[in-house]
Amino acid sequence: MEKYLLGIDTGTSAVKAALFDFEGNLIKDTLCSYETYYPAPHCAEQDPEDWWKAVCSAVKEITAGINAADIAALGTDGQGWAAAAVDESGNTLCRTPIWTDTRSKAECEYIKSVKTESEWFEICKNPVQPGYSLPKLLYYKNHMPEVFSKARYILQSNSFIGMRLTGKASQDVSQGYAYHFFNMKTGKWDESSMKELGIPSYLLPEPVSCHSIIGKVTAGAAELTGLCEGTPVTAGGLDAACAALGVGAVKPGMTQEQSGQAGGMSICTGQCESDSGLIMGFHTVPGLWLVQGGTTGGAGALRWLRSNICPELTYAQMDELAREVNPGCDGLVFLPYLAGERSPLWNPDAKGVFYGMTFAHTRAHIIRSVMEGVAFSLRHNLETAEKAGAGVNVMRAAGGSSVSRLWTQIKADVTGKTIEVPVENSATVYGAAILAGVGTGVFEDEASAAERTVKTGRVHKPDSETESIYNSRYKTYIELYHRLETMMKEGCV
Repeated sequence: MEKYLLGIDTGTSAVKAALFDFEGNLIKDTLCSYETYYPAPHCAEQDPEDWWKAVCSAVKEITAGINAADIAALGTDGQGWAAAAVDESGNTLCRTPIWTDTRSKAECEYIKSVKTESEWFEICKNPVQPGYSLPKLLYYKNHMPEVFSKARYILQSNSFIGMRLTGKASQDVSQGYAYHFFNMKTGKWDESSMKELGIPSYLLPEPVSCHSIIGKVTAGAAELTGLCEGTPVTAGGLDAACAALGVGAVKPGMTQEQSGQAGGMSICTGQCESDSGLIMGFHTVPGLWLVQGGTTGGAGALRWLRSNICPELTYAQMDELAREVNPGCDGLVFLPYLAGERSPLWNPDAKGVFYGMTFAHTRAHIIRSVMEGVAFSLRHNLETAEKAGAGVNVMRAAGGSSVSRLWTQIKADVTGKTIEVPVENSATVYGAAILAGVGTGVFEDEASAAERTVKTGRVHKPDSETESIYNSRYKTYIELYHRLETMMKEGCV
C-alpha cells in the first residue's frame, strides 16, 4: 500500500530530496550539490544538466532500501527566475542564468520602453529588474539568437525537472511572477504584452495550479532515479512558496522567514496588492498570494565567510564564537550585499561592507556581524511590506540557518517579531510533498494538510533588553547604504 510522498527541491546550491509519510514525518532525506559558474562580471549560471544529475543521484539514494511502489506521488520545487532553454525533447540548449545574474540591464531598459514601469506593475505587481526571467529570455533573443531560435520551451527549475521526469513541459502559477506579462490577478499570461515584446507564446506553457498532475514518471526516468514508472508528478512551485506551505503559513498574516542561501520573507495575503520595492507571486495555496522580500545575503553570506575566512570551523563552532559577542557587535555593522541586492533596494551594484572595524574586533565579531546584517536586511523588507499594508502576525522559519538558535534569536530581536521553528527542518521539500499529496487525493487541500501535520518545535520571542541597541545599529545599517550608494555604482569601487 502506498505510504510515502516525495519532495524534490532544486535549490541554489544543491538538490534536496526527502521522503515523508502521510503525517508529515521525515523518513529519509539527502543532498546533492552542483556548481555555479561565473563566466563574466554580473553573470551567474548553472547547467540544468547538473540539476538533473543531482536529482537522479539524490532520488536513487532515497529509493535505496525502500519499495519505490510505496511512493504515492512526488512534487518538485525550485529556485526562481531561471530560464532553462530546451528543445522539443527537453534537451538543454545552454546553461541558465540564475536569480543572482544581473547581466540583462539593457533588456530591462527595453522592457520599460515598451510600457512604463507603473504599467508593468499594474499587470504583474513586480518591479522590472534584471534578476527576473523575462530580461534573461530577451537576452537570449538579443545575444544568443541560436539558443532563442532552437528553444521550444523556457522552463523554471522545477518545471525542467518535471519535464525530465515525465516528458511533459509545464509552468506553475507560483513561478509565473518571473515574467512581467504574467497577470497577477488572473494567473494567466497577458498575450498582448507578449506580442509587444516579441515573445512567441509557444515558449511558455500555460500556467497551472501547483498541485496539478503534469504527468507520470517515464520508463527512462524510472531507470535513472529508482522511481516506479507511472508515479504521478505534480507541477510544484517556487521554493519560497513551497517553504511557506511547508511551515504552515497558509492564512493571511502568516509569514515564512527564509533562512536558506538567500534571505527574506513571504507574507501570506488575500489581496493582490504589493509595493514596487518587493516581490509578489501566487502562493501554492489557492486563493492566496505572497508578498515577498528576497535578499542575496541569507545563509549564503555566512557560508561565504566560513569558506574564505574560517574554513576550519564548523557552523556550530561559529555559533559559539558569535555567542560570546555583545548584541550590536561593539559597533561593527555588516551590509550583506555580496551579489548586489534585491528587495527592497533593487541595486545590482550594491556591495558588501564591514563598517566600524577596530583593533578591538575579533573573528567572533565578524561572524556575529554577518548574522546581524542578514537580520537587518530581513527587518528592512518587513518594514517595507508593513508600510504597504501586509501585516505579520505569525513568523515561521524555514531553511538551514533556522537550525542556529543564536541566529534565529538575533532575527527575533532585530525585527521585534516572535519566530516559530517547526520540528522538521525540511519545509521547502515538505511543501512540494504536500502538493503531491493534494494532487493525488492523499490530502483534501493544502491548508488543512499543513495545519494538521506541521508541528512547532521551538519559539523565539524578542528580547526587549536588546531593542535599543539593535534600533541604533539598524539606523546605521540603513544610513550606510544610502551614503555609499553612489560609490557602489560600477567603476567607483
